[in-house]
Amino acid sequence: MWVGSSDLKSLFPRLFSLSLNQGQAVGDVGVWSNSEWRWSLTWRRAIFVWESSMEADLFTLLSGEPMKRNDADVQVWGKEVPGLFSVNSAYECLAKQSRGPQSKVFKLLWKAKAFPNVIATAWRVLLGRIPTRVCLSRRRVMMDSTLCAMCQVKEESCQHPFLECKCAQRVWSLCFKWIGISFVQQNDLNFHFLSFYLSKASNKQNLVWKGVWASIIRCIWDQRNLIVFKQGLLDAEEVFQKA
Repeated sequence: MWVGSSDLKSLFPRLFSLSLNQGQAVGDVGVWSNSEWRWSLTWRRAIFVWESSMEADLFTLLSGEPMKRNDADVQVWGKEVPGLFSVNSAYECLAKQSRGPQSKVFKLLWKAKAFPNVIATAWRVLLGRIPTRVCLSRRRVMMDSTLCAMCQVKEESCQHPFLECKCAQRVWSLCFKWIGISFVQQNDLNFHFLSFYLSKASNKQNLVWKGVWASIIRCIWDQRNLIVFKQGLLDAEEVFQKA
């Protein structure tokens, strides 16, 4: 699509999947305004609110590349001297983008002792990519209500069913009572996961403990789906026992 497109695809895979400009040259996706180059990208659909920050980051990255009027379009991979793409250089590029507590969260999550489908669900929850009612409503999916399927009190955001909902809080209380510890409830999923730690346990035991956290997240989501699709009943004890 443009110079260094493989690099950009690795950083913004979702936006590239939405792009209608794939395969086009640089000259086809922008215009010169006096001596300034202006990008003009088109998408298959309207950008969601949570995708707008990615779009802004993409344009910020593109604006750092100087454009020249008379140069021919050339496709190269800027991270390697020969200009050829390699998986290793793409991984290094992505790794440098990870900053803050979230990078530590995912590093621990992938090491946690739990089934792959459990880890995958926890990963989606931590990323905020789980199809809750609020998320579906933002995608213009028609529904009767955006209230939490379990408590019917607050909107079903990406965080509410797993931390703020009364059902979820009872499940976590049962978990802490089972292990015999007191726990300060965190209001953020990432910090809740990081603080799910036993000071007197070994690293391997804490990876099992992280797996318990992921299992509870998965079982809460399963219980939510049971209520939504099969008219199931709210039962915190059953959720905890399954986890």
